[in-house]
Amino acid sequence: MRNKNNTAVRLTVLAVALLGATMAHGATTVTPGQFKVGMEITYPPFESYDKDKNVVGSDPELSTLLGKHMGVKTDFVDTKFPSLILGLNSGHYDAIISGMYITPERQTQAQTIAYAKTGAAIMVLKDSAIKPKVPEDLCGLKVGLEKGTTWVPQFNKLSTDYCIPNNKGAIAVSEFPSAPEVTQALLSGNVQAQVEIDGAAGMIAEHTKGRVVVSTEHSIYQQTLGIFVKKGNEELYKALLTAFDETKKSGEYAALLKKYNLEEPTN
Repeated sequence: MRNKNNTAVRLTVLAVALLGATMAHGATTVTPGQFKVGMEITYPPFESYDKDKNVVGSDPELSTLLGKHMGVKTDFVDTKFPSLILGLNSGHYDAIISGMYITPERQTQAQTIAYAKTGAAIMVLKDSAIKPKVPEDLCGLKVGLEKGTTWVPQFNKLSTDYCIPNNKGAIAVSEFPSAPEVTQALLSGNVQAQVEIDGAAGMIAEHTKGRVVVSTEHSIYQQTLGIFVKKGNEELYKALLTAFDETKKSGEYAALLKKYNLEEPTN
């Protein structure tokens, strides 16, 4: 009985300590002592699994830094991109950090903290006769995108306002559940171009061993990446703002941006 009681006491003390660590920073998390982050872990260099099944990339590194400065352990919840905000608001994790752009629509669903700025790139097959440099070059083409991205309305508007009036043909957009599936559609000829976030595009091209190339010379549709927190969770939101500020003061944030070729967002 003594051993059982001692074990129970130790577990209770541990649980209280973990909860206290979280509460000391002004925020409760879904699981006491843990900062759970939702992300789709198929999106290098933002987030992916390495050969040892560790989660690596800019977003996991940022998440871990934030957890460290809040005094809690960081864990990752692999979730399909279109379901991330639903999972956040259902309480499956504390925040989303997953290469997700801040948009007015998403800001009606969650609170946001801007953490980096990046743009998109257009990719085509290496032996393709078509090498789009700017969005207007996509007129008349079949374009593949990951489902849930922000570019669909932009391409639809471009198609309606520019491509069709100038007799260049509409842009036919196809959405796929994940970025690797878009690349597979490109490789199999089901789409003629793939549009992806800059940093991810380079990695995707590299993984195809040169069969896919980036055709744009400059980023298109630059936007801001965000940390997403459930609306009403002011304590965690403020704790994350404080932790984010601490990564800036320590130099960790600047090192992260440099490592992954990202830009600090402008106010």
